[in-house]
Amino acid sequence: MDNHEVLRLLERIGRADEAAFRDLYRAFSRRLYAYVLRQLGDPAQAEEIVADTLYEVWRQPAKFRGDSQFSTWLIGIARNKVLMAFRSRKPDEKHEDIADVAEVMPSEDASAFEILAQQQRHEGVRHCMDKLSDEHRECVHLVFYEGMALAEVAAVQSCPENTVKTRLFHARQKLKNCLRLLLQREGGGTLAGAES
Repeated sequence: MDNHEVLRLLERIGRADEAAFRDLYRAFSRRLYAYVLRQLGDPAQAEEIVADTLYEVWRQPAKFRGDSQFSTWLIGIARNKVLMAFRSRKPDEKHEDIADVAEVMPSEDASAFEILAQQQRHEGVRHCMDKLSDEHRECVHLVFYEGMALAEVAAVQSCPENTVKTRLFHARQKLKNCLRLLLQREGGGTLAGAES
């Protein structure tokens, strides 16, 4: 959905048009949820932040002026809420462990080992993403999961585009090293192309 369509919806939302809000919600809620979930790792908290973010749009639709892509502006609002959630987190909160997944997986299922291996790969990537700084993790998510251009990421993170490039470079190096160490610990060898 381009900015012209969004601005028309926002104009209708300004007149309390619930159908327009539903259309906006359908167009952006999944992407917004994916971003927030990637940052926090907590589905319930992610849903709450998505609802709060979109409620702000409902309350003040005229705040978006069309200077950037609407999705970039919306993620900027969610980002502030994510940062507040990080600040309020207890230091000992942890993410779901692969052992929890293994316990509920039916052992007689012929593909259980494949599912477990896939879960372990996802958990490995999540583990390494969690080790990144907030800025690096957010940068990787916005570029690789949201498909944002570097200029858009720079707008969300309120920094120069070259800073985004640097963050992305360092984040990729850290992820590669982290995944290599995980594979070595598990006896899985090395990452393809990790030596280059």
